[in-house]
Amino acid sequence: MRILRRATVYAAAAVLTAGLVTVVTQTPAQAHGAAMFPGSRTYNCWVDGLSSTGQIIPQNGACTAAVNAGGANSLYNWFGVLRSDGAGRMAGFIPDGSLCSGGNPTYSGFDIARADYPNTHLTAGSTIEVRYSNWARHPGTFFLYVTKDSWSPTRPLAWSDLEPVAFDEVTNPSEIGGPGTNDGHYYWNATLPSNKSGQHIIYSVWSRSDSTETFYGCSDVTFDGGNGQVTGIGGGTQPGPDPNDNPQVPGTGACTATYQAVSTWNGGFQGTVTVRNSGTARLGGWSVGLNVGSATINSLWGGTRSADTGNVTVRNEPQNGALEANASTSFGFVADGSATPTVTCAA
Repeated sequence: MRILRRATVYAAAAVLTAGLVTVVTQTPAQAHGAAMFPGSRTYNCWVDGLSSTGQIIPQNGACTAAVNAGGANSLYNWFGVLRSDGAGRMAGFIPDGSLCSGGNPTYSGFDIARADYPNTHLTAGSTIEVRYSNWARHPGTFFLYVTKDSWSPTRPLAWSDLEPVAFDEVTNPSEIGGPGTNDGHYYWNATLPSNKSGQHIIYSVWSRSDSTETFYGCSDVTFDGGNGQVTGIGGGTQPGPDPNDNPQVPGTGACTATYQAVSTWNGGFQGTVTVRNSGTARLGGWSVGLNVGSATINSLWGGTRSADTGNVTVRNEPQNGALEANASTSFGFVADGSATPTVTCAA
C-alpha cells in the first residue's frame, strides 16, 4: 500500500544507571524540529523527563523503555527525528515498524509499541492549533496523517496502519519565536478527522523545500472529547495549550548576562557568560548578544551561536533554556585573538 501526499548544536550524551539518565559528555548532533502539539513522543518524553538538576530523567514507563532501548541522547535532541536523505519519501523508504524513528537509529526506542506513552486528548472533527518546533528554520510542507480504526498500540506502526491521505497539509506556516529556543514554533489551524474515537497516532512528515532533509514523528492521541490535555507526563495531567498564547511568546521573564574572563594567552582567550532570570516570571528561553569584536570564536558550549565573530547571538540549548525566577545558567567559549567582550540578554 502506498501512502499518498496531498499535494551544529551540541547535545548531551548520557548513560543509564538503574533506569535513570545521567549526563556524561557532549557530542555534536543534527537537530531541527518536532511536533509540540499534539506532542511527538520525543517531545512529550523530554517534557516528562525535565528536572531541576539539569538532567533529563523520564518518569513515564514508555519513555523510560524508549530511552533504555535507544539511548538518552534522543531526549536531549527531541527535535532531531530526521533523515537527511529523505526527500519527502515515506512508504518504501522508511521500513514498517520504524515510522516513529524515521528509520533513524538514534530514536529507535520510540518505535516500541506501547499504550502508555504521554497522550494528548482531543475531540474528533474539532479545529486545533498545531505547533511544531522551529529549532532550525526551514521552508517546506507539513503533512499530518492519522491511523486507521484497525490500528492497535500493541504493535509497531506500519504504513498500512495509516489512512492513505493526509488529513492536513500546509506549506510555510506562520511562526513565533526565534530558532533555537524552546518555545519557538510554527503554528497553523488543522481540522481533525471527524470519524475517529479512542487511541490513535497522528503521524507528521515535514519535507523541506530547500534540501532533501525530511522530518518524521509520532504523536499519541486519544479522541475522547478532550481539548488538548496531556496525560502520562510527570504522573499527572497537563492542561492543553492556551489558544491566546500567539502571537506573544508565553512564559517570558527578564534576564541579565554577565561576562567573566577565565584565562588568556598569546593569541586567544576563554570566557564564561552567566545568564540569570532577573524577573519574577518563569523564563522559557533566552538569547545573549555577545560582541567579541575582531576575535573569532572557535568553540562554544552551553548554547548555539549565530556567527563566529563580531556581534554574535547565543541562544539556549534545550536543557538550559527554562529558568525559574532568580535561577541562572551559563555558557562558555574559546576565541582566537584579543577582545573585551560585551554582553546583553533578551528573554
